[in-house]
Amino acid sequence: MEAGKATKILVGVSEVAWKRRSGEMAWPSPQFQLYLIVAVAREQESCLGGWEVEKQIGFQRIQVGGGGVLSTGCGNFRRGFCCRAEDQSVSAVTERQNKKKVVIVGSGWAGLGAAHHLCKQGFDVTVLEGGYELGPKTKSLSPDDAGIRGFWYPYRNIFNLVDELGLKPFTSWTKSAQYSEEGLEFARLPFTDRLTSLPLMAAVIDFDNTDAAWRKYDPITAREILKQFGCSERLFHDVFDPLLQVGLFAPAEQCSAAATLGMLYYFVLANQKNFDLVWCRGTIREKIFQPWTESMKNQGCRFLEGRKVTDVVVNEETGCISEVICEKESFKADAFILAVGISTLQEIVQSSAALCGREEFLKVMKLNSTDLLTVKLWLDRKVKIPYASNVSSGFDGACAWTFFDLSTIYDEHKDGASTIVQADLYHANDLLPLKDEKIVKKVTSWLSRCIKDFENAIVVDKEIGRFPKFLTHFFPGSYKYMMRGSTSFPNLYMAGDWIVNRHGSWSQEKCYVTGVEAANRVVDYVGEGGFGRIVGVEEDEPHIQSLRSFNRNLYDIRAQLPFSNYFLQ
Repeated sequence: MEAGKATKILVGVSEVAWKRRSGEMAWPSPQFQLYLIVAVAREQESCLGGWEVEKQIGFQRIQVGGGGVLSTGCGNFRRGFCCRAEDQSVSAVTERQNKKKVVIVGSGWAGLGAAHHLCKQGFDVTVLEGGYELGPKTKSLSPDDAGIRGFWYPYRNIFNLVDELGLKPFTSWTKSAQYSEEGLEFARLPFTDRLTSLPLMAAVIDFDNTDAAWRKYDPITAREILKQFGCSERLFHDVFDPLLQVGLFAPAEQCSAAATLGMLYYFVLANQKNFDLVWCRGTIREKIFQPWTESMKNQGCRFLEGRKVTDVVVNEETGCISEVICEKESFKADAFILAVGISTLQEIVQSSAALCGREEFLKVMKLNSTDLLTVKLWLDRKVKIPYASNVSSGFDGACAWTFFDLSTIYDEHKDGASTIVQADLYHANDLLPLKDEKIVKKVTSWLSRCIKDFENAIVVDKEIGRFPKFLTHFFPGSYKYMMRGSTSFPNLYMAGDWIVNRHGSWSQEKCYVTGVEAANRVVDYVGEGGFGRIVGVEEDEPHIQSLRSFNRNLYDIRAQLPFSNYFLQ
């Protein structure tokens, strides 16, 4: 080796060697272990005062003993300094290489739910955050806070997760209110109108979340099913239609009856206290997602931002996905999970020849998403809002919307002298193109029609978020196009609120559950690790169980009759 070419193997190594030779420091105690690269060194005065790397001969841990005796287990020394130790970073890389690799596309409830369990099982997990699932990074809202807001009693898996993480992000249990143009609803809804909701229980009992039930009710609109079972005009316009517009993000005539029955039963009918909810005392990203991702990073999980998947590579011999392509980058893994929304998957399918060749992915192109508009307003005074969360019928021909008193929900706003209110407007296709000033004018007008005190308040600041094609649209007939958790690729799995499963949950809870289900499928495919525990929805109340059992028996008897399949079901 030429003089002057030898350099420090590691700064610490060369400095120790130099100082030991010059007598400037003593050798460390016998317990001190250096992690270095084994090298044979020979004396040459022109390089590092006599020390030069000549040859690397492998890896081995050493312990430095008193008096400068280096025990290396290596007898291949020349004259001079020779040491060897194990590089921690190299060891970590080797350990990572030996782990099974999983790439997860998407970092919402579904993606993080999958990553969380796989990290605990010792997998090498990489989460690709493309930005499409995050939307505009405004101060007040990430889309994880959008959709059906709040956390309801049935969200048992999310509550267990939060407890596991040791977080305390939630408020106490609160009630919601519903407004129409006449004011606060249900409290003033006539008893006779309420009674007309009872016949709908027959459909709720018949719909048991099976594949057969979905195929039976999915082609029917929500309006049709409510009409068939005798819902009054007022109950429909003032209660059911607004609930569907904020729960399924579209008017009743554009919602699947199957999705309607599933959503209403899960949130409202299964247990009356389910209509109470808790709120995150700040944004979900700040209070839950950030500490959650930090805990996964500590377990070796990697989160890569700005990676938008454009294609996948298929191993022709195995039929498995071998890597995903993000423009000029590629990521190889043993298994993959797509935990993204419908519009994002449609973009990926359009750019991927491999996915375009599969019928299940082509069917996704027939699915739809709806637009979301969020409006956060800072007012110049305190306005008394009876309930923290509120649903309102649509005014001026618009769809239903929700508004929230952030002054009482968020910790950061509680001591403020003003009121901060946020409105979420669903199915907002016609509102997204409007200028901010027009949007603010509309929202303040609608707020004052619900609560009179808003009339005198002045808007001093605003924050508007536009999310086109953001929310899942469960339109009539959409069920046959939706994907299952497994795909025709043996190592590619799906997760999200639009994925078909039999758990029975909705919204954020369903996203998280499908994420854990996808992780369990990876565990099963790879043959390593344990399955994640998923808490089922609460069992039906005894009278519902009895009625459903009777209904199934009746259906089985009817199916055995001649011509049972002759009539349209």
